Amino acid sequence: MKFHEYGANLEETAVELVNIKKTFKHQGDLVPVLNGISGKVPNGTILTIIGPSGAGKSTILSLCNLLITPDEGRIYVHGKDVQQWDVKELRRQVGIAFQAAPMLQGTVLENLLLPVRLHGTNLKEPEKYLEYVGLSKELLSREAKELSGGQRQRLSLARTLINMPAILLLDEVTAALDTISAHEIEELILRINEEQHTTILWVTHDLSQAERVGEQTWFIIDGTIIESAPTKQFFSEPKDSRTRHFLERKRDI
Repeated sequence: MKFHEYGANLEETAVELVNIKKTFKHQGDLVPVLNGISGKVPNGTILTIIGPSGAGKSTILSLCNLLITPDEGRIYVHGKDVQQWDVKELRRQVGIAFQAAPMLQGTVLENLLLPVRLHGTNLKEPEKYLEYVGLSKELLSREAKELSGGQRQRLSLARTLINMPAILLLDEVTAALDTISAHEIEELILRINEEQHTTILWVTHDLSQAERVGEQTWFIIDGTIIESAPTKQFFSEPKDSRTRHFLERKRDI
């Protein structure tokens, strides 16, 4: 299975953020969430995004998918400003998966066909998408609510892959899973990256996971990228004292 056309030129920048600022209203006050973030994600790489709760990590993902828009700055997907994309086409190219892996009432097949209905396309051989994520085609007729947490997360990824995205946004997708299921989902995502050259932006609170899967890592505090580096270098030789303190404190927990 070949999902998209963006895997050939690995020098291309898949996502670029330029001076992104975002505030939200909270109890009548404007609260800054992102404070002028800039960064590039090379095509075909896995970026892990870490930091304390409320740092703005998930907001970055939502901006890349146009679930929300920035107050200031620009975001480019494959060189094109996201606000110039057709929203449906952008969301075909930039898929997103969440921790909860929400399922609609109905069968696995009905859940799998959701993107097809939304985008008015056709889907041949849906069982191939299940098999790709390690689920049996025998599950197509089962009620989605009956699946285990790990199976629901696999189904969520299969549903996202139907749109053949070039970029995957992952928001704590293994946080609610047991250790075995979490590692299985990790292996699946790494295989998608390797076989499809899919660019992945992966928000995780699990530092061990970030270290295992990442090629590049951003560390964010209070809406600011404190440190950005190749993942191995980031964890072995953090440059900023705030990074070192965060890593030491989390590892002591």
